[in-house]
Amino acid sequence: MKIVVLDGYAANPGDLSWDEIKTLGECTVYDRTPADKVVERAAEAEMILINKVVITAEHLAKLPLLKYIGVMATGYNIVDLPAAKARGLVVTNIPAYSTPSVAQMVFAHILNITQRVQHYADRVYQGDWGMSKDFCFWDTPLIELQDKKIGLVGLGHTGFHTARIAIGFGMQVLAYTSKSSFQLPPEIKKRELDELFAECDVISLHCPLTDDTAEMVNARRLALMKPTAILINTGRGGLINEKELAQALNKGVIYAAGVDVLSTEPPRSDNPLLTAKNCFITPHIAWATKAARERLMKTIVNNVKAFIAGKPENDVAK
Repeated sequence: MKIVVLDGYAANPGDLSWDEIKTLGECTVYDRTPADKVVERAAEAEMILINKVVITAEHLAKLPLLKYIGVMATGYNIVDLPAAKARGLVVTNIPAYSTPSVAQMVFAHILNITQRVQHYADRVYQGDWGMSKDFCFWDTPLIELQDKKIGLVGLGHTGFHTARIAIGFGMQVLAYTSKSSFQLPPEIKKRELDELFAECDVISLHCPLTDDTAEMVNARRLALMKPTAILINTGRGGLINEKELAQALNKGVIYAAGVDVLSTEPPRSDNPLLTAKNCFITPHIAWATKAARERLMKTIVNNVKAFIAGKPENDVAK
């Protein structure tokens, strides 16, 4: 088997190993592959592994030897799935590998907004505490999470994990989910989407990006939220109308937002969230802890082994 990894750097920037994959076939690893090099680099491949490289129907038409596409992520919208199915290709993904890490990032953003640890560490080093007339110093609201309501939009693996952490903080957990109330533990209460936005102190997005969920966070829905509310997005940037969120933040419609994803990544310099008030942005790293990437690499190996054995696992094209 000839295996080509088209963009391996994000999953493995050098702190992990491709050695196990290389035992399964002749393997070439590229850190990154631009769109105009996809066909050239994958021309002789029977198997390709991709993270964010887009594979179109046009690419597939020029790759007659290709039998398998391994997406090194959970989302697989980078592959033209109908075209892959028409070719009889196996397309696999990596489900749930980053669940604990993403839920951890949700609370990293929540705690950053409510406690502003970096802000105060900076103010200490700048001398503000030393010049204080009192034994303590603060210049932002300090917010306790006990008894606050967190609303989870989506209750899959990451949503449930986030709920467990929230319960540990003493928060009340509400969720918008396709699950019935009878399927939920007693600590999680079901709400309709607009009810969730209106009632909760924190909203955290955990749903996939689809035609129905695109820009679900918009001016109308933001206007339902409390002026003290916090929005968290570790899902997909396209879930939010970024211009309307920036306006809501700047006008004080809601208090703050913490996002790990944007509609275009890396962001354009004119993205309005980059200059919005109380908007805290991290560069799509919720998934990227070493532990999560180790799980990802292990599942990649298992997916490839299963395909070679004729028993594909995590096949999203069947």
